[in-house]
Amino acid sequence: MDQTKIGSFLKELRKEKNLSQEELAERFNVSSRSISRWENGNTMPDISIIIELADFYDVDIRELLNGERKSENMKEELKETLTMVADYTNAEKEKLSKQLITYLAGSAVYFGFLAIILVFHLTRVSIFFEPFAIFCSVIGLIYSIAGIIRFRQLTGKMDKDAHRKVRIRLIVIACVVSLLAILALLFALGVIG
Repeated sequence: MDQTKIGSFLKELRKEKNLSQEELAERFNVSSRSISRWENGNTMPDISIIIELADFYDVDIRELLNGERKSENMKEELKETLTMVADYTNAEKEKLSKQLITYLAGSAVYFGFLAIILVFHLTRVSIFFEPFAIFCSVIGLIYSIAGIIRFRQLTGKMDKDAHRKVRIRLIVIACVVSLLAILALLFALGVIG
């Protein structure tokens, strides 16, 4: 801690407020000699007065103890960094939101097909619709789960690594179910006996 630097800074701050040493001394209920000693770097104010000086001069206590204001460049760099982080976060959220909408739309389409098959009793019309109904229900479920995962990721409740693991499992399940639905269809059509 450089007392001389702090003293010069205190003097600079006092002059910015257009105060004499006597006026400042009266304001803080100390002698003008104490103000002079602080500004010459001979002594330091008590901690309670340092806090009051920081409030009075509208500076950070660290700035006061460092004897200088924070660098404007540092503030600008910090602001730029925070802006970049906010932009990145917003872009990532927008991407996740679009994926969430895609998954929900996919889920709606497959469950819609399933609903049509069930409502119109299409499994009675053709054997083809039974494995297709199974396929639609499973794929619709997978899309729904993927949508829930994206939603959890969007709200910060799931990180990317956990998402990757679940996504791989979903792909495997989708492939197995698709294969089983195709086999069921082939069996129903009499191709496989």
